[in-house]
Amino acid sequence: MNFEEKLPTEDVDIVDIMNGILAIQARSAATQKRSLARGTHAKGLCVRGTFEVFDLARTVRDSAMVERLARGIFAKPSAYSALVRFANGASGVFVDSKRDVRALSFSVDVPAGVLAATATRQDFSMNNAPTFPINDAHAFATLLKIRAAANAAAKLKAFLGLSRRDMYGLARTYRQGIQQQRCPVQPYQQTRYWSTVPFLHGPDDAVKYSAIPRPPGAARAVGSGANVLADELARHLTEDPAPSAFDVALQFLDTARMTFRGKPQKASFWIENASIEWNEAEAPFHVVGRLTLVAASHLSAADCEAEYIDVTEHCTPDRRPLGSINRARRAAEYASRKARLGATSMEV
Repeated sequence: MNFEEKLPTEDVDIVDIMNGILAIQARSAATQKRSLARGTHAKGLCVRGTFEVFDLARTVRDSAMVERLARGIFAKPSAYSALVRFANGASGVFVDSKRDVRALSFSVDVPAGVLAATATRQDFSMNNAPTFPINDAHAFATLLKIRAAANAAAKLKAFLGLSRRDMYGLARTYRQGIQQQRCPVQPYQQTRYWSTVPFLHGPDDAVKYSAIPRPPGAARAVGSGANVLADELARHLTEDPAPSAFDVALQFLDTARMTFRGKPQKASFWIENASIEWNEAEAPFHVVGRLTLVAASHLSAADCEAEYIDVTEHCTPDRRPLGSINRARRAAEYASRKARLGATSMEV
């Protein structure tokens, strides 16, 4: 099935996104007098985890839904080791108590043959909002033209050079970004996360992912301070008797049931518009597995920086990322990691 519809400006937009990310990455490091970090989600903490795939024939009553869910890594019940990274969304390294988007990313190591003949890893990346605040690659490129400008005068010049339509899109991006950052500051392990963008699920389905914290999700109030979220997660994994876990769920694109402003839309509308929510009342999530954190497993800062999670690199053709934002991210993330870790590194 053809889910995607490429924008006519996309190739140029992707170059602008890549250049913008590199400029912001370098400027953030210079301003904060530190080495290069990731272009986004710069500050984070890595821990070990176990990813369990459920026996869906036992946990899901509808046999047709079982057949639809049980594909790829979810085809057979098993348990795999995982690397998990919790992070703040900003390109800079700021205090954890500063309001920001929060992220959960994890990579799952699997034996050859589970996903494909040679693939031995699948990566997942999620934020604590059901949508991405930037609608598509063109909106992303427009935002970065402003953000990457060297000073206030350059920002104003870049803004005045935008079309009226791009000005409107920029205002929408800022509005949605601010709304997502208004979430209360709460422990990483008690936060729900969504993939925000879709992925193939076999040859004829598209899905989004969510990681839903399992109750009771032991945690203490985080308060305010430089590293309160990272410190609370490390404390939890060291002191609390049971490490936290997240139910991992899939949401299918269902054009027969999903509506936008009361009207049905074609598949490419839902795929290409990353800021449009897939209403859970119309397209519910189905739990397929569980990600459980491993006690006392947090990595050192240096070891965490040397790791990477990349959903565009670590996927198979029938599990590949879909949509404009996903098509743009591969080049930008590769350029960011090359700048950060060197030309021979494949890490993000």
